[in-house]
Amino acid sequence: MQHTIKPESQGALTAPMAEAVTKCVHCGFCLPACPTYQELGSESDSPRGRIVIMKEVLEGTLTVADAAPHVDACLGCLACEPACPSGVPYRDLISAYRAKTNPERKRSLTEKLKRTVISNTIPYPSRFQTGARLGRLAKPLAGVMPKAFQPMLGLLPDEPLPPMVVYPPQVSADAGVEPQGRVALLLGCAQQALDPDINDATIEVLTRNGFEVVIPETQGCCGALSWHVGELEDAQKFAINNLGAFPAEVDAVITNAAGCGSGIHEYPLILKGTTAEPAAQAMAERTCDISVQLMRLEKLAPIPALDRPLRIAYHDACHLANAQGVRQPPRDLLRAIPGVEIVEIPDGGTCCGSAGTYNIDQPEIAAALGQKKANLVRELAPDLIVSGNIGCLTQLRTHLSQDGGPNLPVRHTVQALRDAYIGVLGK
Repeated sequence: MQHTIKPESQGALTAPMAEAVTKCVHCGFCLPACPTYQELGSESDSPRGRIVIMKEVLEGTLTVADAAPHVDACLGCLACEPACPSGVPYRDLISAYRAKTNPERKRSLTEKLKRTVISNTIPYPSRFQTGARLGRLAKPLAGVMPKAFQPMLGLLPDEPLPPMVVYPPQVSADAGVEPQGRVALLLGCAQQALDPDINDATIEVLTRNGFEVVIPETQGCCGALSWHVGELEDAQKFAINNLGAFPAEVDAVITNAAGCGSGIHEYPLILKGTTAEPAAQAMAERTCDISVQLMRLEKLAPIPALDRPLRIAYHDACHLANAQGVRQPPRDLLRAIPGVEIVEIPDGGTCCGSAGTYNIDQPEIAAALGQKKANLVRELAPDLIVSGNIGCLTQLRTHLSQDGGPNLPVRHTVQALRDAYIGVLGK
């Protein structure tokens, strides 16, 4: 079906924003949960403060420009939502507000150029990999480049990037394994360029556990990066492409990046007021994280015992724990590996500072949060750090490599499980 996006679809965001604003009773329970409030100590940089600010802009009593510094500083980590006794759907406000006010923003030429580079590279894996390879060559010149571009270079790994992987349209379940169903896999954008082994591991674990895996050839970016910075039109185009790319005849659409999973769950809001809204709702309902799908099984394929006990520090990705409410399934998966002990990171609910393009847009705050997270992990002295989002993995690796401590391996949940299956976890 050919879906249409009408100009008034932006106006459809007004009702969800209004509901979020009116639900807030300004109790302040969100303040201690908010990383930027912890970091900046300003009421205007708390969820409660930002709700007031956005309300004033929407009512015309405050300019978009005056509100911008405080709204831009929001990570969108949604730690405020589980802390809120009134159930304020902050997610329905922050991104919708950015989308509504984005056309009114006045940005410098350098800022416009940076946003253009991001929007034309990261959502496209092959372009992103080419850009990342060129960026690695330019890292020694970072000090003389425009300040806006320096954080991008700082996040690139020092080692060469792995080659891109081309997947077949479908992979059958392992022979001799009881069939468990048919699922479709979203490959992610930056993930395909930075760490395609996460997708390899996902396919291996799913097929080992009896799933046929469909990998749609025409799939693209989920649109989350565009949506979270207010680029509504781009987000809608990405979403509509995926609605057409992913078959309805699957038991689930599997995501292995927290930001992507959260992005698809926001498709009904991104496409609100368009003819694609019902299809968006249907896709959101059948999409889940890899850990959720695996824990739905009555029994996992047998996992060999480890040669030695392994202490794993599990880091909650914000868009998995807060946006999707997925906290226990990844821990249960890791505990299913004989010999694994999960150690909880103190203040584990605080964002690591990655948050999509946040560590590029707000590098000082992101770096402070990243270093705090790295310090807390160091104190635990785990054998391995595990998380469920490529942005978190990149942020943790970056700051752990900069603190001068011993090497600590950082892996995705599904990589740890795959490694346990093949007998190399902890080696």
